[in-house]
Amino acid sequence: MYWPADERQMQLSSAAKTLVLFSALSMSFLVACAPSLFAQDRTVAQYSCKDVMRESGPDRDVAIAFLHGFLLGNSGADKFNVDDLRRQSDQFVEACLEKPGSKAIDVMSTVKK
Repeated sequence: MYWPADERQMQLSSAAKTLVLFSALSMSFLVACAPSLFAQDRTVAQYSCKDVMRESGPDRDVAIAFLHGFLLGNSGADKFNVDDLRRQSDQFVEACLEKPGSKAIDVMSTVKK
């Protein structure tokens, strides 16, 4: 047989009310902020030398190659010299080690001049 719960059993304790409120607020925060937490869009200017130098091996090579390609594309040129790129990459690494807080794109622009 089913007995309806009396009024005392239906009341939530203050700890349970706090937990429910906290859970609701947390969920609403996640729903509101989720798009910005997982956004993958970046700008080239956001990356510092430190960001590039923290990468290792092939990831660092890709970041440096991206900077070369970005600047080549912006210049409108379609020709490049592989030996010059190697030399500029070495100069970029040295300059970034000296000034890790500099913007990577600025350092690469200076190296390419």
